[in-house]
Amino acid sequence: MKFAVIQTGGKQYIVKPGDVIKVEKLTENDKLVPEGGKIKFDEVLLVDDEGNTKLGTPFINGSSVSSVVVSNGRGRKVITQKYKAKVRFRNKKGHRQPFTQVRIEEIK
Repeated sequence: MKFAVIQTGGKQYIVKPGDVIKVEKLTENDKLVPEGGKIKFDEVLLVDDEGNTKLGTPFINGSSVSSVVVSNGRGRKVITQKYKAKVRFRNKKGHRQPFTQVRIEEIK
């Protein structure tokens, strides 16, 4: 089974052809990549093909992972609260992190 380790959005992902993963929001020329759009990940750290392993320093030259955008969205709401006793201070904020869901097509 062929797999690769890619880096995007400051995180690393182990991917195989056919996998669907959620990554940080992907933009192209400051615009959101539409559904069905092609994305090419060039920051490939490791490629393994049935025991034949290539390891980059830090990236493998000429290697890439191609994928297709399945959807764009926002994650579940995370609520943060601050509270200080005896001074009537309360602060409550919510945040929804945007993401892009991609399907891995091919490892080159």
